[in-house]
Amino acid sequence: MSPTRKDPEDLTLNPGNRETHGERKADFSKVTGGMGSTAKPAGPETGRSHTVEKGDTLSAISKQYYGSANRWEEIFNANRDQLDDPDLIQPGQVLRIP
Repeated sequence: MSPTRKDPEDLTLNPGNRETHGERKADFSKVTGGMGSTAKPAGPETGRSHTVEKGDTLSAISKQYYGSANRWEEIFNANRDQLDDPDLIQPGQVLRIP
């Protein structure tokens, strides 16, 4: 089909939904969950973990994974289910690294 000829199917499926340059506009107003309903919500989980060794601190672990010791609290928050105090981590603990 030539670029100047209009496809009749496009005109009936997308009435009034054309840009001035002949491009169709995307209409996302009727989009529903679709496959997104089975997807995991976005979150801090990256699949990385760190097994605590003697002498480790959250700051040192943060420096190792993020290049900055200042992000230790992200690791602490991701592991609140097993950490009550950021200064009390034990060798052998497996920490999630968000």
